[in-house]
Amino acid sequence: MPLPVHALAHRPLSAAAVAELLELPAAPHVPENFEAVDAEVRRRGWRWEHELLCDSFGTGHGHVLCTDGMSPFGREAARTFLVFGELYPVDPDDEGMDNASWLHGVLDDWQAQPGWSGHEPCTDQDCEAVLEQAAQAVTHHLGTPPERSTLSSAAVVTGPALTHRIWRTPTHALVLGPAADNGPYGLLTHLQLSCTPLTHGPDLPPPDDEAALADWITAHVDW
Repeated sequence: MPLPVHALAHRPLSAAAVAELLELPAAPHVPENFEAVDAEVRRRGWRWEHELLCDSFGTGHGHVLCTDGMSPFGREAARTFLVFGELYPVDPDDEGMDNASWLHGVLDDWQAQPGWSGHEPCTDQDCEAVLEQAAQAVTHHLGTPPERSTLSSAAVVTGPALTHRIWRTPTHALVLGPAADNGPYGLLTHLQLSCTPLTHGPDLPPPDDEAALADWITAHVDW
């Protein structure tokens, strides 16, 4: 069952941040060793990020980017995930989860980042407003609205039922919406824009096959 939201931290997504994410697969290749990646991180004005999200990067636009390898630069097969929001869903029937007060400190750390802000208490509508603004940034960069929109389900991510939006380029799937936090917290939900090769799943299923669409989204955003 979808869960209500305790708190939300986010930094608005810009068309420039979207453009930077989408150019990463075609950027000059950077070998997956620390020295080479560190040099590129510094050249871009990025930073290494280990506190908010393990083994990730803080981009020059103030978001958090993670990838399924050490380097996201010039790797066409890499999956990249740009996190621009973090929310804390809470189960009112789970006393232990409701009293996980340390998670409030984690959300405080997210919203303390430059350009980030927080909402507590928070509603589903607050989260949807953040996603709608982000969708406008993606649409502005691509010049086209999302190809598909659907509400997330508990099978896809913990938390409220929020909108997933899908765009496709000739080579990549772009999925905007909530995503599971696979670490380090496990109880939070990311708001993210993922850029993953289309080969990570079959062709986009028909609009009336909600179960297949949920599987398609999971194949492209879960890491």
